[in-house]
Amino acid sequence: MSQIRNASDTTCKQLLRDEECFADLCNYAFFQGRQVIKPEELVSRENDLSTLTGNIEKPTEIKRYRDVVRKASIHGDYVIIGVEHQSTFDKNMIFRILNYDATTYINQVESKKEVYPVGSFVFYTGDEEWKLPETLKETLKSIPSEMEPNINDWRLPVVDLKTMDARKLMNRRLRDVVEINQSMFVGSYDRLRENRKIETESFMMAATFTRTNIRREDLPEGDEINMCKAMDQLFQRFENQGIEKGKLNTLKELLKVKLGTLSSPLEKQLTNTLLEKLNELTLNIFNINSEEEVLKIINKKINSLK
Repeated sequence: MSQIRNASDTTCKQLLRDEECFADLCNYAFFQGRQVIKPEELVSRENDLSTLTGNIEKPTEIKRYRDVVRKASIHGDYVIIGVEHQSTFDKNMIFRILNYDATTYINQVESKKEVYPVGSFVFYTGDEEWKLPETLKETLKSIPSEMEPNINDWRLPVVDLKTMDARKLMNRRLRDVVEINQSMFVGSYDRLRENRKIETESFMMAATFTRTNIRREDLPEGDEINMCKAMDQLFQRFENQGIEKGKLNTLKELLKVKLGTLSSPLEKQLTNTLLEKLNELTLNIFNINSEEEVLKIINKKINSLK
């Protein structure tokens, strides 16, 4: 699970490293798609939010890192924007954002420079609908009615990849990633079989976000791919995998009948055997009387391919 989460995090950072993608996503999150933040007015910012706590004699440094942080100029006024990517639920997300934002303010104060406003949101790419509270007050157990007006709130905007309105996006790459993701999430691959070109990298990003088992070699070569051609090639791979899996299961059952049982190492090796090798084993099933003979056929086939 952590490897999948890390892959999604890396892909999100790669996507938002593009200033046009970052600006477009921020405009969607904060302004419903209105083009307020301009890509050319973004400034990269260090995402290290380290701060010191404890007493003066023995301070403790706390290391925190935001996923993506940029400083943007809006009509000449600067604002710091933090984006946190989530592919899973975190019931403490509102507290994490509050902590990140507060630490950003503290670091600005301690640097004795101007203090700019901070705006944050979550970019959520998980399978399930985001149902967690999006304000601090919703998260708290209870607030006495007399105190409620005096308790500061903290809002957590969440952009859910599955429910985004791609029509409000201006950046081609971000729009492609969103549309492909939404088709993959609902399993509507027919919607992807359109005669249009997209960047190969955008398709692979969408595959990573949806945890879809697509490899680069499954797609046509080139930096851009025709969606109709790509999906036909992909469907052929899925079909071949289904045939291969069926033959593998059949062969295992036949070998168990012949040999009585199969050792775990042999089962593992059969699972990693190519379709043409499975075919040769099936043709020779009546001549096989031991696991050594199975391995001999597999190895002979491997050697002939070298």
